[in-house]
This record gives sequence, C-alpha cells and structure tokens, in this order.
Amino acid sequence: MEIISVNVGKEQAIQSKSGKTGIYKESTSKAVYVGTEGLTGDAIIDVENHGGVDQAVYIYGVPDYNWWSGELQKDLKSGTFGENIMISDLESSTLCIGDRLDMGHVILEVTSPRIPCVTLATRMNDPKFVKRFVKAKRYGAYCRVIQTGEIQIGNIVTLIKYEGTRVSINKLADAFYQPSIDQDQIKLFLSLPIDIRSRTDYETKL
Repeated sequence: MEIISVNVGKEQAIQSKSGKTGIYKESTSKAVYVGTEGLTGDAIIDVENHGGVDQAVYIYGVPDYNWWSGELQKDLKSGTFGENIMISDLESSTLCIGDRLDMGHVILEVTSPRIPCVTLATRMNDPKFVKRFVKAKRYGAYCRVIQTGEIQIGNIVTLIKYEGTRVSINKLADAFYQPSIDQDQIKLFLSLPIDIRSRTDYETKL
C-alpha cells in the first residue's frame, strides 16, 4: 500500500451547525508534518465531536473511493470525504481497532470508525447522505498518532495488525446505532485502544 493523497482543509463557511467547517480538504504534493493533534495546517472546527489526540487523523482507501464513484456515478477527487490521507489497496471495513499503519516516519493507530453527521451530508449536497454512508459501511477510520513525523504522497504504508482481540471498526459503528448493547460487548470494547469519546460513553453505559 502507499499514500495516494495527503489532504488538509482550511476553515470555510458551511450552511449547517456552527456555520464553519474544515471538511473541504485539498490535496498537497508537499511533505506535511503529522503531530499528535493531526496534520499541520488542517482546520478542525467542531472540537467537541472531532479531533483531539485519539481522532487526530482520518484515513480512507482507494477501493472505498472507487465504490462510491460507482454508487454516485461520478468521479470524486481526493478529500471529498474529509479524509486526511487516502491509501491505495485499503478497504477501510477490514481495519480493526488497534491496527497500526506504518508510513515510514509516521505511525498511526486505528481508534474508531467515522460516524457521519450533517456536515458530511451538506458537503455531499445530499440531505440523505448520512443514511447512505451508514448503509454503505465504508466508514473510514480515525487514528491516533503513535509516532510523529512527515508524510507525503508515495510513502509506503505497512499494516501492522493488532495482536489482541480483533474487533473491526464496522462492529463499533454497528454498536453505535444499536438501541442497546450488552455489558459483555461493552467490556470487550473497553479492553481495546478505542478513542476517548467512545471510551467515556461506554464507561457511562457500563
């Protein structure tokens, strides 16, 4: 696998929520520094629900893009879904919590699926897109930064599978939409290196 695009977004106006967003991302051919809070120059507006050290970087795969291009019947440029990094040969649904992606100078760790909101629907000019995104089960993954450094297009990406219990990001996404969840499943999720927002929610439910 390799990095196909590196995308950063500046603050822009949007007709939803706070009226501002960083979802409109553009690809850059330059090397970009990835710190514990994400990519340098990338705007994160809704900090209550996005960003932070556990959701610092959002990744998506070329196979996911190809599927969406067929589904929407149009070509999609990188950054359309607000991802920071697009990776070749990566089916996001195959990723598990705790999996790591070694990009050379940078190492990421998968912490959660992307749960879509109205901002994505507005970005896609489709008020029903949240439901379409969930139905497609191509969530992409949020990651924490284990090793900081620079990345750029062409960097080789190596998947290091989590050695503990393997739980896919899709299983966590499915649980998010379930009306109830049993305590054994909650305990399983809490045993994984999930993001702090999910951890707090599950600890409250437990």
